[in-house]
Amino acid sequence: MALHDASGDDIGPFDDYDYPVERVSVGDPEMAYVDVGEGEETFLCLHGEPTWGYLYRKLIPGLAERGRVVVPDAIGFGRSDKYTDREEYSFRMHYDAFERFLADLDLQNITLVCQDWGGILGLTLAANHPERFARLVPMNTGIPTGTQEMPDTWEEFRDFVERTDDLPLDMLIQNATITELSDETLAAYEAPYPEPELKAGARAWPDMVPRKNGGDGAEMTRAAAERLGEWDKPAFVLFSDSDPITHDNRDSLREHLPTASDQPDVWIEGGGHFLQEDAGEEIADRIVEFVDRT
Repeated sequence: MALHDASGDDIGPFDDYDYPVERVSVGDPEMAYVDVGEGEETFLCLHGEPTWGYLYRKLIPGLAERGRVVVPDAIGFGRSDKYTDREEYSFRMHYDAFERFLADLDLQNITLVCQDWGGILGLTLAANHPERFARLVPMNTGIPTGTQEMPDTWEEFRDFVERTDDLPLDMLIQNATITELSDETLAAYEAPYPEPELKAGARAWPDMVPRKNGGDGAEMTRAAAERLGEWDKPAFVLFSDSDPITHDNRDSLREHLPTASDQPDVWIEGGGHFLQEDAGEEIADRIVEFVDRT
C-alpha cells in the first residue's frame, strides 16, 4: 500500500479559497477539510469526480452567513492523503472514511449539500445515519441500485479516463462546465496532483459507479435507496438543466424522496455538470431559503 502524505504539500492558498486547512485521521490516511462559520445549522458539502473542496468556494460565503460550513476533500483528492495504487480505492474505503469523519467531528443537524460522487456517498451516509442529518440537497447525482445503464456521455468519459496516460483534470472540469473558467481556476483544480500517480483516486472513481454489470458498492447503495424511500425530513432536489450525465436522474430522485415534492420544482438554468461553478451564488441562496422555510 503506497500512501502519499499530503500534510506537507504546498497547495494554495488560493485567492478565492484561502480558508485554513484542517486535517483529521480517518484510519491510515488523513482527510483535509475547511470549517467556516458557526451556528446551529451545519452545511456538509461533498464534492465528486474529479474535483475537490475548491468546487464549493462560491457557495461558502452565502452558506456561512447562515451557519457552519464543512467542506472535506475525499481521500485521494484535493489536500487529503492519496493512495498511489488505484486498487486501494473502493466504495467501502470512501464510505468508511466519511463515516469516521462525521463521527470524529461529531457533526449534527447536517444539511447535506452533495453532487456527483458526493451524492452517491453522502446519500448513503444519510440513509444509514439519519440522526445526524436534518436535510438533503442532492445536486446532479443519484443513489444507484446497480441495475441502471449509464448514458453514452458517461461511457465516453469513463473510456477516456481508462485510456489516457496523463489524466487532464482541468480539461475534464472545463468540458463539464458551461462557464469559461480562468487559467487560475483550472490550475487550482490541478494543483493537488503534481505527479500523475497522485491521480489514482480520480482514475478509480468512474469505473466504481454502481451500475448494470459493473461498479462497486451496489449492495450498500441499494439498501440506502430503500431507506431513502421512507425519508421523512426535508429534501430539496436541485439539478442543473444542462448536464447530460445526470439530467435524467432528477425526476426519479425527486419522486423517490417522499418530502422532495414539498419543495419548489426548479432547475438551475445554464448550469452544466459542475453547477457549483456555473451558479454557485444562486445555489447558496436557494439552499439558505430552503433551510429558512424548513
